[in-house]
This record gives sequence, C-alpha cells and structure tokens, in this order.
Amino acid sequence: MPPPLPIFASLDLLDHRPHPRGPAANMAADEALLLSVTRPTLRVYSWSEPAVSFGYFIPLADARIVAGPSQPVVRRWTGGGIVSHGTDFTWSLIVPRSHPAASLNPPLSYASFHQALAAALLASGIAVTQVPPDAPAPSSGQCLDLPAPGDLLTPNGRKIAGAGQRRSRHGLLHQGTLNGVPLPHDFPSRLAAALASEYRTFPADDFPVALCADLTARYQSPDWLEKR
Repeated sequence: MPPPLPIFASLDLLDHRPHPRGPAANMAADEALLLSVTRPTLRVYSWSEPAVSFGYFIPLADARIVAGPSQPVVRRWTGGGIVSHGTDFTWSLIVPRSHPAASLNPPLSYASFHQALAAALLASGIAVTQVPPDAPAPSSGQCLDLPAPGDLLTPNGRKIAGAGQRRSRHGLLHQGTLNGVPLPHDFPSRLAAALASEYRTFPADDFPVALCADLTARYQSPDWLEKR
C-alpha cells in the first residue's frame, strides 16, 4: 500500500519551464540532479522543440516510427515507453538514496508519486482515476496509449499520465509526463505541496551546469541513442 501523502517532509522545486531545453539537455539535467542533489527535488520543464523520448530498453527503430522523419528522438536513462513531448507537462522527481522513498519497490513508488499527482490535479479541479496495482502491464507501445498500473486516467478512461523510473547507488529518478488536460500556471507548486509538507525554490547556484553539459554530449551521441 502506498505511503500516506505527503511523502516528503521537505522538497526543492526547480521550475525550468521559462528556459526550454533540447531533448538531450533535458535528459542530462535530470541525471545531473540525480548525481548531485542531497534533498528530494521536483523538476518541471519544457522543450525547445517537439521531440520523442523513449525508454532505455525500447528499440530506436520503434521510436523513429512514432517520431517520423523530422522530430528528434532521445533515449531516456529510465524505463517506460515512447512519449511525444512539446505540449505536455513534463516533470521529474529525484530522490536521494538517503531518503526512505528511494528504497520503495518500483510499483509502490510509482503509485505513490502518481497519487500525489492525482491530488494536485484534484486541487486544480481535474478529476482522475488511478490504474489499480493488479492491472496487467503493457509490454510495449506508446506510453500515453497503454495504461500501466499506477497511471492516471480521465473519468472516461483516457490515459493522461505515465512515467519511467530507474534506480542507482545515488537514488531514484522518476520521469513523468502529463498530457491532455488544462493546467493552471502554478501547478508545479500544487504538485510540490502534494508531495511534501513544505517546499522551497531550488537554489539556482546549486544546479550542476558543467556536469549537465557533459551528460548532454552523451545523450546526443549515436552510441547512446542506439544503445551500442
């Protein structure tokens, strides 16, 4: 059973929406935060151009089919399926290894974080339901077409929120997307309030700029894209 909300006592909120990044730079920013932060951190961001991201274990050819000839694609470090970005609300939750939530098993942490997302949506006047934990998981396909346990649906059954996760010795990275519902501009604050008892703005000087630049080059490389 998911832990009660809020999950965290305190959290840092990093709003990167005013500064859109390319696909590789967005993935690099999330991983750089995982490697450097010492507090739970919620990052929300935007895209400099429409793009497709795909889970670490998804074949590049499958992502190319969704993206078509013109849209850039990027392989995520996390799992999950294929997601089209550009108009979605994209968010990431970074949980340092020292926090108990980083040790939750994947289905439990996934359901817990989406439970907080559902609470923030409800506070914004948007009703959703959550896919039960015993629902069958999709084997492949586009993230927003095939609901998985813990995902969020509209009352008529349309999937609007999915995510991918991965763990390392540094902690847990949860990369999520929310699409197809109108959100207030302050939705990041509502999500932060659902996740944590209190939150603060992420200290700008703490963002790992150099590390992010190094990781961006890796996410842009053919070796990473093709998982060679």
